[in-house]
Amino acid sequence: MRLPRFQITYARKLFALATVPLILAVAAISLLVAHQSRTMANREIADLERQMVKAKQAELRNYVQLARASISATYNPAPPDDTAAMLRVTQTLAAMTYGTEGYFFVYDYDGTNLVAPRQTELITRNWAGLADSEGTPIVDTLIEKAREGGGYHSYLWPKPSTGEEAQMISYVIGLQDWKWAIGTGVFLDDVLNSVAASRAQVEERVRRTFLYIFAIALAAILLVFLSGLTITIRERRLADAKLKELTQRIFDTQEEERGRVARELHDGISQMLVGARYALELARRRLKSGDPKAPESVDKSLDMLGQTIQEVRRISRDLRPGLLDDLGLGPALQHLTEEFQKRTGIETVIETVVFRNRLDEEAKIALYRVAQEALTNIERHADASHVTVKLAGHRTGATLQVMDNGCGIGDDKSRGLGLRNMAERMEQLDGTLTIRQGAPGTVIDATVPLKHILPPASGGPVAPERSQETISHTTQPRSAAE
Repeated sequence: MRLPRFQITYARKLFALATVPLILAVAAISLLVAHQSRTMANREIADLERQMVKAKQAELRNYVQLARASISATYNPAPPDDTAAMLRVTQTLAAMTYGTEGYFFVYDYDGTNLVAPRQTELITRNWAGLADSEGTPIVDTLIEKAREGGGYHSYLWPKPSTGEEAQMISYVIGLQDWKWAIGTGVFLDDVLNSVAASRAQVEERVRRTFLYIFAIALAAILLVFLSGLTITIRERRLADAKLKELTQRIFDTQEEERGRVARELHDGISQMLVGARYALELARRRLKSGDPKAPESVDKSLDMLGQTIQEVRRISRDLRPGLLDDLGLGPALQHLTEEFQKRTGIETVIETVVFRNRLDEEAKIALYRVAQEALTNIERHADASHVTVKLAGHRTGATLQVMDNGCGIGDDKSRGLGLRNMAERMEQLDGTLTIRQGAPGTVIDATVPLKHILPPASGGPVAPERSQETISHTTQPRSAAE
């Protein structure tokens, strides 16, 4: 079983044309807003982190200065080799703990730990070359900063309470007479937690912003969809109404044409056939009785049958002129105007380029029907005495013009069924139909575009010019005797 293929209808194209740019714009705005929000938030978080680290550094500096002040009474007067003073200083510093993790440490310049009250396993061991898990040197850098007079150093260090590594920042100063590095450090857990919390808040704000933008975009798309659906329903209703009107108009046209053909059959052919029948019956009776006038009745019946045949041909030509298919539009119009003049007595002039079947089938039929309808309207309503029919080709197509010197079209331009039929025929060919008031009378111009002119058999498409051979035909009106 074959699945039905997905077809891109006009409504879907219109919906895609309205929604795709909207979706792309919303996506671009969302990405731009997210980027700008993250950039600004990262800048603010970096500033907050720097401020918190500076606060920690100031705190460490105060701690170390406090420790220096507490041992100054022992250290300042002691000589470099006073072991008793050194012992008292280490005891004093070992006793100075704060918080749950804070303590003071002491290393000599060779890297041996002298004080570590919360991590006593470090004491008396040489830790020169010690580095953290990321390869950052610890003891050597602290001693180097102490030799320089003091400084800060950040590294990973196991927390005394848990034994797990955490980010620490330390501040050290040097006791140059004893070649000691004294310092303390604090863990940056609170700083890192604050930064992580701030980043989480930023991501939450960005996520909410995306949700808001998505909700707005969804509402806009739904609005576009509902608007398109409303327009589609309305247009479909209008199209259905126009289709019904057109269908009714076609039915009316068909009934009108059937009525015309029925009237012509009844008023013309039927009466002629009845007359021929009576003439034949009369001839039969005269032949039976030996009346010498029998041949006269036969001749009369033959004349009536000939007239009937001519009438049948005329009706056939009106329905579908053979000249239009055999010789083209020009000769068909010429014959149409001749018959029109013979029937109405209105002087008719036709000027036409010899197209030699250069128009395609649809254009020939449409222009012929326009001329036929225009002449019918002139006969019924114009009260004209002169009609001019012009057919000419040009570089943009071909134009049929019908002019009369009658009373003009007045206000019936939009009400006549024939005029609507002419306009619809031109519209189907992407052509134009213009109806304007003449001086006097009415002028009807029907133009088909260049695409309905066939190229010559020997070359490319060249539009016919007015310099081609032209037929000009004028038939004088019949006299009353005719």
